[in-house]
Amino acid sequence: MKKIDKSKADAYFREKNTYMILYFIVWATVSYGVVFFAESLSDVYINGFPFHYFMGAQGALAVFIILLFVNAIVGDKIDKKYGIDEKKNEEIGASNSIDH
Repeated sequence: MKKIDKSKADAYFREKNTYMILYFIVWATVSYGVVFFAESLSDVYINGFPFHYFMGAQGALAVFIILLFVNAIVGDKIDKKYGIDEKKNEEIGASNSIDH
């Protein structure tokens, strides 16, 4: 099995972690940031509900699901950028596994 260069691996994990921190900031802002501004956001209505209520009930969940898809797409692009191939990983994993 081919070993990956340490500098390349470090750059890969640095980029992945940078995106994870960005996703966490977006999630925390959407989930908790709305609570801090609930009183001022109560004048804005979406589908007849105050904005802070809508974000708590529907919006935060929708943003979380969108972040999951964005993470999958961006993660695949990062993997390709650093030469990580899903098919090659499956071949390596299949040849080393033992049927129980």
